[in-house]
Amino acid sequence: MTFSHKIGLYDVQGPIPVVKNAFIPPDIEEDGLPVALEDAMPLLAFLAPVDTCKDRITAALETLRPTSSWERGAASGQEEDTVLLGGQEEDTVLLGGRGFGTAMSALIDYLSSEYGSTFALARVFAFLSGAPDYGAGLLDTRRFGEQYASKGVDADLALLPEQIPFYRDLAAVAVQAGVCIDIFAVTDEYTDLASLKFLSIESGGSLFLYANTDDSTLPQDIYRLLSRPYAFGCVLRLRTSSDFEPGNSYGHFFPDPQYENVQHIICCDSFATYAYDFDFVHNDGFSRHTDPAVIQIAFQYSVIEPVEETSGNESQLSASYKFCLKRRLRLRTLQYRPARNISEIYDSVDPEVVLHILVHKVILESLDKGVREGRQQVHAWLALLAARYNEALSSDARAPPSSIDVDFSQCPQLQMLPQLVFALLRSPLLRLHEEGVHPDYRIYLQCLFSALEPSSLAKAIYPVLISYSSPDKQAFPRHTLSRAALIMSESPIFLLDAFTNLIVYYSPTADPSIAFPPPRDCLLRTTINRLKQDRCITPKLTFIHGGKDDSTLFESYLIEEQDVDGSGFTTGSGFVAFRESVRNVAAEIIQEEIGS
Repeated sequence: MTFSHKIGLYDVQGPIPVVKNAFIPPDIEEDGLPVALEDAMPLLAFLAPVDTCKDRITAALETLRPTSSWERGAASGQEEDTVLLGGQEEDTVLLGGRGFGTAMSALIDYLSSEYGSTFALARVFAFLSGAPDYGAGLLDTRRFGEQYASKGVDADLALLPEQIPFYRDLAAVAVQAGVCIDIFAVTDEYTDLASLKFLSIESGGSLFLYANTDDSTLPQDIYRLLSRPYAFGCVLRLRTSSDFEPGNSYGHFFPDPQYENVQHIICCDSFATYAYDFDFVHNDGFSRHTDPAVIQIAFQYSVIEPVEETSGNESQLSASYKFCLKRRLRLRTLQYRPARNISEIYDSVDPEVVLHILVHKVILESLDKGVREGRQQVHAWLALLAARYNEALSSDARAPPSSIDVDFSQCPQLQMLPQLVFALLRSPLLRLHEEGVHPDYRIYLQCLFSALEPSSLAKAIYPVLISYSSPDKQAFPRHTLSRAALIMSESPIFLLDAFTNLIVYYSPTADPSIAFPPPRDCLLRTTINRLKQDRCITPKLTFIHGGKDDSTLFESYLIEEQDVDGSGFTTGSGFVAFRESVRNVAAEIIQEEIGS
């Protein structure tokens, strides 16, 4: 199915692919199409089995001429334009742009009549090359070009909220119709993903962003989505024992309108991650009789499974498969012993999980109050943690500020937190608009990061840097992200895993006899292949030979010498200065409490 100022439905079940068109009304207030898609082509004639129609689907695709959205600016008069939906493109006279809102609304209506009979879950891949600019759901992209600074307005706060509720409302309709939508935005122009994102994340889908098709991982990401198993029609419920209760919940789901602590997930796979924090019911915390504290998770979901059938006589048996729908309920009961003192709490901390919850909270704070406020809250949180830690473990409450321990030296489980928070403040998620962070890229990261499990998110925030003495021998499993660490290691090869990017970097001083790029059968390549397989998206792999190639991409990840509030230029004072700022704020908190 294609869209522009009209919708094109491709009939690929006949001997020759035929396209039937339905024109989209230009009026943004107009609800729906003059002709329903069902009247233009019955749904069962449109839905074609791939195994028998693959050649004709390919032939239909071959009739389309691709044109990128950024070429549209040069187009005029009767030149042709291309827009995308469902992996297909259409040549159209330039009478408007992308009637995406009307097309998606019509498609959901089209599918809804067969929900529960023809299909148990409909999954739509929607491809966009720019913002919808025609018909219902039109988005005004002019807000991106406004000079917010001259008006004294926070650009991030102005660009992160949705413009109109159209796509959030449409997502609710999609959920009722059993339709899951994945959005693939292939564009380098402002597309207002802040408004579009709800259509994907609230319907159980994903949001992908690619600057272009030349070197993107789009084909691999599509293959991963299609090939991995997933559950649908899911209901997630959380219950606790009496002294505490669920507080906030985080993830790509929508809450039940009637029951508390019940979430609906229209579609998810094994990578999907959801998080909760908890509140005490009473100010006293756990009672002395609470041992253990209990959490019970109930997860109900549907899957489609093949069932083998045999046919034919005994001498010539043949196996075939049909598919059946199965409903399952999984229960998990977890018991935890309440900590007896603050030291036990500190010793049980998982820094990656703490970062995970912190990222969820700061995303919500940024959407509500802007990125600047989000940054301040993260910094204040770390300073408050340092103050409480020092108060709990120090015998001298009036110790000078210089003696305040912001490295959590007595608690190994907390020691990574300052680096993780520093990296979070340097990440594009929280860097300011003036530093060149595109609002669509920030929205994409918010959607990606809020769906990742803790160890993957930690890599995306603070990448893992591994050194190799040769392509077949690892030297050290983890270095800090600084030039000093590179120099001190004296290793010739480094592998940097930033989750969305994998970079192999050869030092300028590497022995010329070491093969570049590394051979396909070496340990380094095996490690790279394993890392690529174990994640929900396809990381982009880059090989850089220092001294010969441009090393800017690799060096941009060496954040510990970058100023936390600056443009990212190396000054040598980055993480060190950040620690001092945390120490100063922690000292102020302690002094205020002593004074009061």
